[in-house]
Amino acid sequence: MGSNTKATSNSVAHLASETLRDPNASAIAKSLAASALAQANSSKQTGAKMEHEAGKVLQSDKYSEISKTLAGSLVSQSLKSR
Repeated sequence: MGSNTKATSNSVAHLASETLRDPNASAIAKSLAASALAQANSSKQTGAKMEHEAGKVLQSDKYSEISKTLAGSLVSQSLKSR
């Protein structure tokens, strides 16, 4: 199993923080935001379940650009072997 040295950027971490504080943010947006923040300044990688959820967000038109930005960050930090 390989490793991924990517981490959440400062701009995406800031967006994730704002999303978590937003009372109107959807549950999926908050889930994506929490995962992105967990990977900021960390060697943690996106898990298989979250990678799957993020992929679904990216493929759907019903999610906001914020959710898609967070999802894209998570997918880029997943294991390439999956």
